[in-house]
Amino acid sequence: MNRGNGSNRHPAPNGFRHTMTWVHSWAGLTLGWVLYLMFVTGTTGYFDTELDRWMKPELPMVKKVSTEHTAQAIVARMQQETPGAKRWLISLPTDRNQPYPNVFWQSASKNGGTGAASGRLYLEAQTAETLTPRDTGGGQTLYQMHWRLHYLPSQYSDWLVGLAGLFMLVGLTTGVIIHKNIFSSFFTLRLGNGPRSWLDAHRFLSVVSLPFNFMMTYSGLLFIGFFLMPFIISSQYPDAGARQFYTEVFDPPGLAEPANISAPLTPLKPIIKTLENRWGKGRIQTLDIRHPDDQNARIVAYESISNTVSASAERLVFDGTSGELLYVQPADASGVKQFRDVLIGLHEGLFATSLLRWLYFLSGLLGSAMVATGLILWTVKRRQKAERNNAPSAKGLRLVEALNAGTVVGLPIAIAAYFAANRLLPVAMAGRANWEVHTLFSTWLLLLLYAAVRPRTKIWQELLALASVAFIALPFINGFTTERNLWQSLNVGDWVFAGVELTFIALSAVMAWAAWKVHTNQYGPCQPQGVSP
Repeated sequence: MNRGNGSNRHPAPNGFRHTMTWVHSWAGLTLGWVLYLMFVTGTTGYFDTELDRWMKPELPMVKKVSTEHTAQAIVARMQQETPGAKRWLISLPTDRNQPYPNVFWQSASKNGGTGAASGRLYLEAQTAETLTPRDTGGGQTLYQMHWRLHYLPSQYSDWLVGLAGLFMLVGLTTGVIIHKNIFSSFFTLRLGNGPRSWLDAHRFLSVVSLPFNFMMTYSGLLFIGFFLMPFIISSQYPDAGARQFYTEVFDPPGLAEPANISAPLTPLKPIIKTLENRWGKGRIQTLDIRHPDDQNARIVAYESISNTVSASAERLVFDGTSGELLYVQPADASGVKQFRDVLIGLHEGLFATSLLRWLYFLSGLLGSAMVATGLILWTVKRRQKAERNNAPSAKGLRLVEALNAGTVVGLPIAIAAYFAANRLLPVAMAGRANWEVHTLFSTWLLLLLYAAVRPRTKIWQELLALASVAFIALPFINGFTTERNLWQSLNVGDWVFAGVELTFIALSAVMAWAAWKVHTNQYGPCQPQGVSP
């Protein structure tokens, strides 16, 4: 009787919280490794431009040139080399997000100087001469990896990323529910105390990064919202389908089909003056020139979004032959679109200053650590229970431990291998950008296999030590393979190039510290009771 009363003292709250704990645990584990990949590669995206610079050492330092001069030089070259083109998309250097001008052309005559109907060139701002850096995936490939998952077709990667995002949202929500004293968790971090330390670390990281993680998860789901909820579009556009929806919502107004009557393109100088008077100097991000040799030519000018949180900016549409301003499209045509654009802008962080971008980066690292400690905590608690009961460890537990070590530490090592491949693969190698990525995933696979065969009490120390060596090696590899060593970059004040290598050194130091702590058995994820093997 007494036993029954005691067991039902608080049935409803305990039962609900217990259920939420189960959901939180398994939601985090099921796609935890995919979420970790998304967090780590997405975090690198906040310095994708800087990584692009480092991975293309042939590029010169950025020089400031007037927008008018650069635009006119590019148009003059396109007129000569891409006759009959359907479109010139000219991206102008405005800020760190776009340091070098580039031009994309479409449906040009192959008899022109470029020799290709379509293509893209990166150009020198002063002369519009072609810049020819090595073929590389750069920082953009890492950034895109966090939602494209690289090898998967988009219809599969979208579903997997969307499902992972939903699991993350469930994990964050249930995490708040099961932590009764969430505020006190911010001040509780007991180190060197076995599984309690991992629980405290997971709670601390979760609380610190909670606003950031909620914002990134929800805004990330908005990115693929049209894919996850396609019937919203099909119900409103039953006949024309999604194409009409995207045209109405995202395409600029006033575009016209070609008249097939030749006409010269209007001079750009008056248009650029109008734009700079409206937006300010250096604020023209893109000139989208449609049918440049046709009577119905249009010039669509896009304002830079570097000064606004929204992912959308004002667009002006000019007549391509007379230069007359035809339309002014505001940044956000509706409150709903503005809400979406602001959240997507917060997700991408393109507006961020250097300091804020570092805060984004550190927040991403905290989110990555939150996922990692959650995965480790799952195995630590079950390993402790098995050892307490003198029960043989299950094969599933050993598999999860190997996946944790091979992913939590193996993925950063694989990314370091990606950077090393950028320097070590022959510059003239065909398909070298693809082989950089193949190196990343091959290294990751080998480390997963290595984690599966090594003793669980050794693998974390060994992989952390290897990670430290891998990152500290990168500045030396760069110094031996290029003329842009760290000392030279510091001497000439190239802080973009030097900053990447200084970050490599800092990461190496963190990995070395972690390897030492595991070696001394203070915070080892494979020693739940703090007892040496």
